[in-house]
Amino acid sequence: MVFLYSGLAVGKHLCAIVPLSLCAVIFLLVFLQLNNMGRILGIDYGKKRVGLAVTDPLQIFASPMNTVTVQEFDNFIDEYLLTEQIDEFIVGYPVQMNNKPSESVKYIDPFIKRLRKRFPEKPVHLVDERFTSQIALRTMINGGVKKKGRRDKMIVDKISASIILQSFLDNRSAMREKDK
Repeated sequence: MVFLYSGLAVGKHLCAIVPLSLCAVIFLLVFLQLNNMGRILGIDYGKKRVGLAVTDPLQIFASPMNTVTVQEFDNFIDEYLLTEQIDEFIVGYPVQMNNKPSESVKYIDPFIKRLRKRFPEKPVHLVDERFTSQIALRTMINGGVKKKGRRDKMIVDKISASIILQSFLDNRSAMREKDK
């Protein structure tokens, strides 16, 4: 059996006798408590629906979470914040091929303004959302989702949100590597 040795005071003795998987979980929990790390929420805001994605606690990868109506968004976030911490918001921003904002900004800009006003302590980052719906559909096809399932816009929206969020995470990681 493989064992993990940790330099953490809490883990140094415990990990000498605990299997790797349990020890890794304990280490992760201690690490998260010490660093008070929250998640990052990705948002694909539309006229009718809001696709949502969230990072893992270490903010490494994005996963589709849910799709709610525009009217349900505030209540959903309030309930989510009762159990999880959000550090930042990533919002897909509609940009045309010439890099100018598309006409959709007329309903997304007020949403972003409300989000920033409601959560002034949390950064709100905008990410180019071009082609995310097409990428989401291609992902569904490659994943074997039948045509009927691909028609479900709620699934497309939350996958699009995860693509937007993962794009942000990948760019942030590349910038950190560049700065080294």
